Amino acid sequence: MLINQTYSLPPSLLNCFALRLNQARWPLTHGANSKKPSSQGSHFSPPPGPPPTTQLPPPKFPASPPLLLPYFQQYHHHPRSVLVSRVASVSTLLQCPVCRSKWKDVPFQAPKNVPSFQRSGSLHSYVPNASPVHIEPDHFSDDELVPDVSQGQPSSSRPHAITVKTLPGYPAVSASESFSKFGVLVRVLAPPLDNTLHHHRAPIDIVNVLDVSGSMAGKLILLKRAVNFIIQNLGPSDRLSIVTFSSSARRILPLRTMSGSGREDAISVVNSLSATGGTNIVAGLRKGVRVLEERRQHNSIASIILLSDGCDTQSHNTHNRLEYLKLLPTSIFPSNNASGEESRQPTFPIHTFGFGLDHDSAAMHAISDESGGTFSFIESIDILQDAFARCIGGLTSIVARDVQLKVRSASPGVQILSTPSGRHKNKIFDQGHQATIDIGDLYAEEEKNFLVLLSIPVFPTVDGEEMLENMPLVDVSGFQKDSVSTDTVEVEGERVEIRRPQFLSSTDRVPCLEVDRQRNRLLVTETIAKTQRMAEMGDLKGAQALLAEQLSTLLSTASAQAGDYLCNRLEAELKETRKRMETRELYERSGRAYVLSGMSSHSWQRAATRGPSMPISSGGNSDTRTTTSYETPSMTTMVTKSQNLNLAPRE
Repeated sequence: MLINQTYSLPPSLLNCFALRLNQARWPLTHGANSKKPSSQGSHFSPPPGPPPTTQLPPPKFPASPPLLLPYFQQYHHHPRSVLVSRVASVSTLLQCPVCRSKWKDVPFQAPKNVPSFQRSGSLHSYVPNASPVHIEPDHFSDDELVPDVSQGQPSSSRPHAITVKTLPGYPAVSASESFSKFGVLVRVLAPPLDNTLHHHRAPIDIVNVLDVSGSMAGKLILLKRAVNFIIQNLGPSDRLSIVTFSSSARRILPLRTMSGSGREDAISVVNSLSATGGTNIVAGLRKGVRVLEERRQHNSIASIILLSDGCDTQSHNTHNRLEYLKLLPTSIFPSNNASGEESRQPTFPIHTFGFGLDHDSAAMHAISDESGGTFSFIESIDILQDAFARCIGGLTSIVARDVQLKVRSASPGVQILSTPSGRHKNKIFDQGHQATIDIGDLYAEEEKNFLVLLSIPVFPTVDGEEMLENMPLVDVSGFQKDSVSTDTVEVEGERVEIRRPQFLSSTDRVPCLEVDRQRNRLLVTETIAKTQRMAEMGDLKGAQALLAEQLSTLLSTASAQAGDYLCNRLEAELKETRKRMETRELYERSGRAYVLSGMSSHSWQRAATRGPSMPISSGGNSDTRTTTSYETPSMTTMVTKSQNLNLAPRE
């Protein structure tokens, strides 16, 4: 039926109009004996007699009824704002403009790009002015399929296994002494991804969940530019879906491959975005999760990118502003699992981007932290594209999946005390003789460092003589999954040994700077987390004092005095954190978001963007406050590409 297809009218509205037409008793077919109704007035005049009381089925209109079409255009094809304005005087009353019956909700309104009918010389022809409207299906199983890239790929072209290196905190420990909390550094380094291998990497599925509430009105130009950058830099086998949310959520693009028409359609829907309404983050995330859960083809790598500049205004009315996060599904918020048991379903990492000074940084950090993503604080909208570029540079360079480290005691009496690993899951078992650390996915050339703290006993002797001079401490090994084939690959490990002489030399007492700098990173991260909790409770003076104390401790360490670059960054971070906690107003304005973004980056050892500006990646001296640690070469390359694009003249 032409009009039902064109204007997407609900059956209830068509029944209303059919009833109105029946009252007028106007013939629906224009035969030779049909009488043209009077065009005087705004409505047809019904003939005498009582109106029918039964509801009629939708009428079958002719191809181009001369008087019916203007009537539909007047009442049922107006923009949403016009229709709502007719009842705005009574906020709780919604009426059908045809029959005046009460509605429970405003009927579906077609988007602005709905085809409109224009005169073209014939009553039976129309000229569409835009692409057809795609109605959101009940089930998101309409994803575009991509071929399996693992088939036919030679084994020689697949990425190499990760590299594991170990370093003891000291080269030797006296045989007559025990040592508690002896540090062993375990470093994991992912292999590079050259241009040849890049074409054979695993395809990724990304869902962009974008805030298009009214507060975004002045920021849409830069948002569109940033999302278009993502579209242009995904590979032909990568898939992208776009979900927008304001007072409610809508999927405006299914999972499409970023090649040919898929890329063109993505650019088209992004360029048509408009801002209005409130902010319903939960609705946007729930719909984004549905896109990934209901897809037909489950690519092994899938992530969600969430961007918002405000607080959720629709999903919560409790005193605890984070209580509404319990409405999120367990696939992105595992702690919502009512059984308390660890869910076996995959968790989709959500990389959140909160920008401006009004976004809910606590909620954005909680969402990313729970799902395994990062939280970026975009203090200035101007660097949004660069922040997206850093994130995409990592996601498009995953070379290893489900990486796990195994640590096993190698000598009697050597016990594993703790494995501080941030947000990476760890487990110590077998009475401290074994431990595991779940690292997850690794980007190309990404480096992660973990400290294993040991208890070392007195070295055994026989009749006062040393049995052996070298003592094995732990064996480190692991495994990973290939990002393309998902085959499990064993990781070649190392054995950590130290000397146990009767007397220590001066060089034996020199700590390993690599281990020392990682201790500093953990201590600074722990201190900042403590001061953040103190600031939330209003104890800014106490937070300031604790930050000053930690800064003094940091500067006295061996690695800091040696000019270690990580210690220099930690020093700058402590100073900047202290500055943003000087007053309550400053902390609420930007301090909370800055601190939470830093905690996110340190706890996952993964780059996140924070602050008002982004350093130029091409070189030169940059402000250490904005220099991002944990950045991989792929991230740097993508950020440089974004910055060069911004510097290029626009037509």
